[in-house]
Amino acid sequence: MISDSRSSPTDAAASSLSLPEELLLALLDEESGFFRQVPGWNLNCAMVGAVLGELSLRGRIDTDLKSLILFDSTDTGRPSLDPILREIATETEQHSVGYWVERLAPQAESVISHALDRLVRRQVLDRHPGDFYTFTKRQRSGDTPLEEDHLAGEFVKARLTRIIFADEIPEPRDAIITGLVNACNVFHHMFQIDEEAEERIRFVSQMDLIGRAIAAAVTESIVAPTLRRPSLTKPIPAVSLRDLVFNRELREGRLPAGFASLAEKYGPVFELRLPFRQNMIVLAGLKTNQWAHRMGRVFLRSKEYFEGVDKAYGVSRSMHSTDGADHFRFRKSLQPAYSRRTLTRRLDEVFDLARTHMASWDVGTTMPAQVMLRPLLNAQSSPLLASIDTQDEIADALEYKVRVLNVGIVKTMPSFMLNTLPMRRRAKATQRIIDRMQNTHTATQRVGKHKDVVDAYLALHASDPQFLPESDLSLPLGAILMTAMYMGDQVGFALYWLLRNPELYERVTAEADALWAEGDPGEDDLSPDRIDVTRRVLMEALRMSPIVAMSMRTVMNTCVVEGYELPVGAQLLIAQSATHYSEEAFPDPWTFDIDRYAPPRNEHRGGGYAPFGLGTHSCLGRRWAYMHMAINLLMLTHHFRIELARPFKRLPMDPLPSQSPSNRIKFRLAEQRHELRV
Repeated sequence: MISDSRSSPTDAAASSLSLPEELLLALLDEESGFFRQVPGWNLNCAMVGAVLGELSLRGRIDTDLKSLILFDSTDTGRPSLDPILREIATETEQHSVGYWVERLAPQAESVISHALDRLVRRQVLDRHPGDFYTFTKRQRSGDTPLEEDHLAGEFVKARLTRIIFADEIPEPRDAIITGLVNACNVFHHMFQIDEEAEERIRFVSQMDLIGRAIAAAVTESIVAPTLRRPSLTKPIPAVSLRDLVFNRELREGRLPAGFASLAEKYGPVFELRLPFRQNMIVLAGLKTNQWAHRMGRVFLRSKEYFEGVDKAYGVSRSMHSTDGADHFRFRKSLQPAYSRRTLTRRLDEVFDLARTHMASWDVGTTMPAQVMLRPLLNAQSSPLLASIDTQDEIADALEYKVRVLNVGIVKTMPSFMLNTLPMRRRAKATQRIIDRMQNTHTATQRVGKHKDVVDAYLALHASDPQFLPESDLSLPLGAILMTAMYMGDQVGFALYWLLRNPELYERVTAEADALWAEGDPGEDDLSPDRIDVTRRVLMEALRMSPIVAMSMRTVMNTCVVEGYELPVGAQLLIAQSATHYSEEAFPDPWTFDIDRYAPPRNEHRGGGYAPFGLGTHSCLGRRWAYMHMAINLLMLTHHFRIELARPFKRLPMDPLPSQSPSNRIKFRLAEQRHELRV
């Protein structure tokens, strides 16, 4: 037995990885980008067990099969460990390990967050958009990111392999991690396990007394999770019909502010009971955002909300309607094509395409926001993302997609509204554009060309036609066209806010003029310090008027959020942008204030800033979009002096299917400031 062999606190502190970090590495599945098939409560219990194991190895606690004993309450310096150590230290009575596992399980998400952040900082893991994780390239090649520490460069899975299959004598740390992984019941996902290996796992898990006590407590809590009993949860408050009908912000289409006001009265979790629709639970708070971002993949599913869109385009599934490993595979395949670097390598094309379209404008003309800016962005995005010009049919394609979203997702229209004669005509226009994309992306036509998003989709289809069959290509290719609508509308909002703040308009104009003082700027010129005001103006416009104000999901595993139980099958509306109008996250939220995003305030780092969504389904191309929108805002102010045709006391907008500037907002081209070199 090895139960009496304990590392000294000094030796333990020298280890690069803590047990919670090692457990995460053992459970990580690179195919799905997250933990193996471990339900949320089970994972929480295992993570708390890992913390207790680490504290025992560091000499802070000891356990036997009956009780946990505090030896030393001195902080370890690890934010994943110390809050739990402090809570143990405040208890005057001794309790069993099982008691502590269940009591501390709600803190596991914080442990996971700190552990993942540290693994990323120490270059053990790479974090991908949407909070997916993979081992770093150096880890895969066997290199050690931190050479002074033998544990950081050694895969936990490799150690487990030697322990299970090579009869290596385990250290106490090895015995604890083996017991925890076994309690999570994922060894059979990691290895080919036969009876001999199962016996070896059981033997190793029992070799360490503390490890045995922790593993037993975790297993017991997983089997009978008492903290998840509905009797310990709070009833979800229902919004009264009066509060819903007389909510001025919702009536006028300002969804983030509307949900923020409801959350202020009812709390971060509340229920909407709408006529002729299934009741909908709304999440609208800082902590619910954090939960959705970290844990949504375990408990929530997107399929139900996107299946209407899939059906309209005749596909069996899409990236938007998939979750888990399939969704991660889509994102990994497409991420290079949507990267900011892919855009900045083609700046000359961006400038030329934008100027060519602007050259068609006449000084003195007044244009509605959508009419002015959607075609401008489409003139650039279609050639950049799909290598074709779609200006001739983009209006019809966008009208069709908006109708599909209103019918299939937000369900503000009946399904027959997709089959009207005008919509059939627009559907055909969309299909013609999709056919054009495919016909211009043959192997011979793409020689020597920049790889675009259509290339990425077709490459994924060619590499695995079962994963992405030809019959499922129409929706993703058609979705490329929505880029013009989303980015055009967001640039419209940013321009509106600029014109409402003349001093900022002049500062952005000065940045633009400095960039183009000696010709077109290069990639290095578009650094954060050179476009600082423009960058922060865009951030504040994304806060006050985000295009995507909410997302919808279905609960697939019962979960507890902020003390409220969300039952299986519940429809969930995640109002992630409600925090944009929360005093807690953004003081004086109705004021357009770009200094929020500069030190020392940095209010966007408090967890309440979510203009691009949350979690695994957050916007894949957000870094591309952010840079592309900034470039267009700069070019507009450099080449023209623009005015608001009519001031508004309150920003008018169209709320569905996404937030868009109302066409009551009109921009006047008052003066051409610089030549449009085409």
